[in-house]
Amino acid sequence: MAELCWPSNTELNEMREKVSEMANVKKEEVRVVVSPYRICPLGAHIDHQGGTVLAMTIDKGILLGFTPSRSNECVLRSGQFQGEVKFRVDEIQRPWQTTKTKHDNSAENSSEAREQCNWGRYARGAVYALQSRGHNISKGIIGYIRGSEGLDSSGLSSSAAVGVAYLLALEHANDLEISPTENIEYDRLIENEYLGLKNGIMDQSAILLSFHGCLMCMNCKTKEYKLIHRPKVQEYKEGEQPKATKMLLALSGLKQALTTNPGYNKRVAECKEAARILLEASGNYKAEPILSNVAPEVYEAHKCKLEPDHAKRAEHYFSENMRVMKGIEAWETGSLEDFGILIAASGRSSIQNYECGSEPLIQLYEILLRAPGVLGARFSGAGFRGCCIALVEEALATEAASFVRKEYLKVQPELASHISRDTAVLVCGSGDCARVI
Repeated sequence: MAELCWPSNTELNEMREKVSEMANVKKEEVRVVVSPYRICPLGAHIDHQGGTVLAMTIDKGILLGFTPSRSNECVLRSGQFQGEVKFRVDEIQRPWQTTKTKHDNSAENSSEAREQCNWGRYARGAVYALQSRGHNISKGIIGYIRGSEGLDSSGLSSSAAVGVAYLLALEHANDLEISPTENIEYDRLIENEYLGLKNGIMDQSAILLSFHGCLMCMNCKTKEYKLIHRPKVQEYKEGEQPKATKMLLALSGLKQALTTNPGYNKRVAECKEAARILLEASGNYKAEPILSNVAPEVYEAHKCKLEPDHAKRAEHYFSENMRVMKGIEAWETGSLEDFGILIAASGRSSIQNYECGSEPLIQLYEILLRAPGVLGARFSGAGFRGCCIALVEEALATEAASFVRKEYLKVQPELASHISRDTAVLVCGSGDCARVI
């Protein structure tokens, strides 16, 4: 198995030097949280319905250098955003949506409100989550945070990676022993309650539970998970060779934030309404209206009762859940061509049935499918912005990346011109779980 190449010693030293200067401490006293970005090859848009998802982390993500402060104050700086965030961890944190509404009609917004509208809200959200579960947070942190150089992380769940990073840093500073499964719940509190985003738990789970070279398979209804390994070389049949693969990240240049786009939450509501109709049609009025509570045979018997939009959302859910089951088998047996076909089918269903994606993302998806060595592609993340991912043969990865860059520039010259050529299409490897170094 290939060794992890991220973060490099150079990156770790840079983070330690930044915090050492900020806090006036020795470099040896600085810890670094490594919180990777995640991709979801299969299981698109079904985590919030209790479906089963397949995810993995990549060798790119968030680094948070930190040291415990000598007081209850947090002092934070960012490599991507201007300004300095300061707040006390003994302040009672309230959901951002509530605070935002409260200050919307005020002529003079407080510094806290302005700060929360920017990058400081994730650190406050981490304090909110820990406070909500009764943890005594008495020490703040002095920290410096940044994402992978030159990479627009839209569609890679950078928000969950940031939330997890702050949770791990605050817990380390306050000597709290919190399990990965507990931190999945705490990051869900940041996303759902504090920021008001109605997503599921796949992002946090992948970031906290993944293992290098494996797929993380999670049942989002029961929270049960397992790691899916590829076959070892000696387990292949005689004459067969394991295919070395990489992941391509192709950036679209679209950067609209999820929390300001009603499309995501609207589709979650449509899925729940479809579930309610199907459950009631079968005589079940008690179950929570999510599609994982609808048996496949109930869906087949009563799907004719759904109006077109609800029917499409339900069709995506049930077909995607089946693709996940087939994907597990393909990965376990090393049938990566079959795995790629399933990824491409997931992409088509996201466009046709879940109806997410904009013209640039759909064009990028179609270009990836034509690229040399690409076995399958789909949107990454919600599909309203960000990037596409593709499974590609390692030997052809560089050629494929060059092809995608050139073809996307032809169809979207304006968007493509705003993306650095060096990071427009990246070749990535498998990552590991979030951790403190």
